Amino acid sequence: MARKYFGTDGIRGKANGLITPELAMKVGQATGLAFVRGEHRHRVVIGKDTRLSGYMIEYALVSGFTSVGMDVLLLGPVPTPAVAMLTRSMRADLGVMISASHNPFADNGIKLFGPDGYKLSDDVEHDIEELIDADLGPRLAASRALGRAKRVDDVRARYVEFAKRTLPRNLSLEGLRIVIDCANGAGYKAAPEALWELGAEVFAIGVEPDGFNINHEVGSTAPARLIEKVREMRADIGIALDGDADRLLVVDEQGHLVDGDQLMSVIAESWQQDGLLSRPGIVATIMSNLGLERHLQSVGLSLVRTAVGDRYVLERMREDGYNLGGEQSGHIILTDHSTTGDGLVAALQLLAVVKRQQRPVSEICHRFEPFPQILKNVRFSGGEPLEDAKVKAAIKAAEGALGTSGRLVIRASGTEPLIRVMGEAEDHDKVEAAVDHVCEALRRAVPAAAAE
Repeated sequence: MARKYFGTDGIRGKANGLITPELAMKVGQATGLAFVRGEHRHRVVIGKDTRLSGYMIEYALVSGFTSVGMDVLLLGPVPTPAVAMLTRSMRADLGVMISASHNPFADNGIKLFGPDGYKLSDDVEHDIEELIDADLGPRLAASRALGRAKRVDDVRARYVEFAKRTLPRNLSLEGLRIVIDCANGAGYKAAPEALWELGAEVFAIGVEPDGFNINHEVGSTAPARLIEKVREMRADIGIALDGDADRLLVVDEQGHLVDGDQLMSVIAESWQQDGLLSRPGIVATIMSNLGLERHLQSVGLSLVRTAVGDRYVLERMREDGYNLGGEQSGHIILTDHSTTGDGLVAALQLLAVVKRQQRPVSEICHRFEPFPQILKNVRFSGGEPLEDAKVKAAIKAAEGALGTSGRLVIRASGTEPLIRVMGEAEDHDKVEAAVDHVCEALRRAVPAAAAE
């Protein structure tokens, strides 16, 4: 079903563009009404990252929620997984995270969690969208039933303690030199504190947010500074979070990047050895490398693929009983510990393997040789370019050229007006030719399109 406001990860767009105070207030009213169930006093927790627009959206949401009779607990700047965790532990009816994740500061977004700490289903989001566009005036709370709002002071300490408890009680990170890049985002205090309290020698960058510099030349989407710092400090490992700290990227001691596919393999094999995997396999998206799938098969594990988006990974995990899944981009979901991706907790699982094996990260995190993978984007301004007959023919021809030894994935972005074309196979030139063939057909179908 077509959706007006929600994308693959909540509502996201330009602050004071799509994300206005008026929309935020309506989202608060609509979501509050959708979750007012029973006669008890309802409550919602609201966290945010460090964007300047967070203040504007936060208070607009407070206005919306209190106007329908919900009490609001304001958490301040905290990671997305902290909001999910506190929604459950504080027995809230709803959790809200104000963040646009890895996007630039000018964007912002609204992520919603149910009382169980999980992101909302498509059906619930559809119901909320209908309420957003409805006349809610007659359904607002009576004067005596309006909600109250207050700030919660010990949020960061609660989350740090929760993250530490995901490790064995006697495990120490003493002796490890760790560079942590917090993207000037939501984890800028919690992540360095947790690592330091576990005994590591910590060098923190991206921990000076000013409202404008979130994800700017720092964080998981811009690792150059982290790589430089790891080499400068002769660190054992570098860890980069994104703006809301629900995903990570790792740099080994040599300054080489380690993506989510390799990290999932490390954790999966460790959990397999310890008997912690609930099923013999993991869940990942269609974007995960074919090399990961082949490697997992070689150690007796399966790879189940879903559509792109951590919410779809999580849905499949819950449906089929898997407790490990994630995305190549670094969203890693460990349902034994969390109801959403958690960059810090995933990093701690990796660090536990490093401590136990006493080997360099470059060795531990190189589980397989990735197949050559090429991803190109084609921008479009409207229409349905994937429905064009010549585009369909180009896709069929490219799939035929790759054969059974490769894959071709073409999809529309859930957050931007882009068609993403990804191909992979053992032969790099063959992959590039196939991807270019499809991109050229898309450019011809949409004159305003441009490859990126």
